[in-house]
Amino acid sequence: MRPRLTAALLLVPLLATACGTTGADTRTMARALPADAAFTHPGVLVSEAQLAAVKKNVTAGKQPWLKAYFGMRDSKYGAYKYQPEPYASVDCPGGDHADRPAHGCVEEREDAIAAYTQALLFRITGKRQHALKAREILDAWSAKMRRHTEEDAGLQTGWAGSTWARAAEIVRHSPGAGWPADRVARFETMLRTAYLPTVTRKVPDYNGNWDLVMTDAAIGIAVFLEDRKAFDHALERFRERVPAYFYLAKDGTLPLTPKGSSVTTPQKLTAYWFGQRTYKDGMSQETCRNFKHVGYSIAATAHIAETAWHQGINLYGEIKDRLKSTLAFHARYQAGESAPAWLCGGKVDRTMGPDLEVALNHLEGRLGLSVPAARKLAEETRPAGTDNLFVSWETVTHAGNPAA
Repeated sequence: MRPRLTAALLLVPLLATACGTTGADTRTMARALPADAAFTHPGVLVSEAQLAAVKKNVTAGKQPWLKAYFGMRDSKYGAYKYQPEPYASVDCPGGDHADRPAHGCVEEREDAIAAYTQALLFRITGKRQHALKAREILDAWSAKMRRHTEEDAGLQTGWAGSTWARAAEIVRHSPGAGWPADRVARFETMLRTAYLPTVTRKVPDYNGNWDLVMTDAAIGIAVFLEDRKAFDHALERFRERVPAYFYLAKDGTLPLTPKGSSVTTPQKLTAYWFGQRTYKDGMSQETCRNFKHVGYSIAATAHIAETAWHQGINLYGEIKDRLKSTLAFHARYQAGESAPAWLCGGKVDRTMGPDLEVALNHLEGRLGLSVPAARKLAEETRPAGTDNLFVSWETVTHAGNPAA
């Protein structure tokens, strides 16, 4: 077997693009945030220009945005009467310990989604009551939350932390939201102490969706906190994990291995890829587990790259071929095409959620690439709602919205 991901292999995706490329909006996209550059706000997953486009599309009654907006507005997360339920300690046992009770796991994720939902509704409608509700939820948690425990703490902080950062970023940087400075500072403290240490902990032997969603949270939190060290760490982690999760033939006969992983033999690699021994462009490490987890990883990968894009960093340029191949590969089988015998023994679990919009928007909207199977699947399943974990309302925010 080839050795673990070496320094030389790590350079491959880094050298795949020039040191600076011109994005669709004519900005010069860099490989790292210059030392004298300021962070762009709002800039966690959605930009100011994208928020303006969302409002314009919804106000004009255009589809699919109007239907998607109604779905968001009429969900439990969009209600004025929504009440947060904060916990001081969120305790999420792993799947092997279902006998141990969980405390606050669902409540935390749902409250984060509610805060993000209310923040988006404020930006679309201008109704201050939505901003007040978002602030109420953010403030309730920052007043109480102190820690995460149990085996799934990393995954939980990734799911909730990524959404908290999106919600807080919009509220903080939206005129008229009126979030008091002392409450902003308290929320910063919560993210820095109860989330960032956990989501920056590497887990190279775990399934890749963990690393990716944790990095999604880390980069969003880094932007909100204007923490350059955490931001750079997220870029590094992205560049290590994505090539080891989404396969391309140029990687060789075997997939790349996560940096620092103990997956060092062909037998371990086969087990790590859930029994798969034949590798084709677009397959992922969890394809033969189920498409639900692949979808999580597609969404998290696109979230990270999208947030970096808003900060002037073109991570997309380094992974666009992998991303396109992955969308094309999985969309076919998610839509019902029979799996060949070489793929997962001829059986795939078609459980992908609302995970395509951000990646599809960049590939087709900004780059002009064609991903017909993924576009057809997205159109047939719109409006993309929420998975109640960390993906929410992305038809509203990203369908046909390439604005930087």
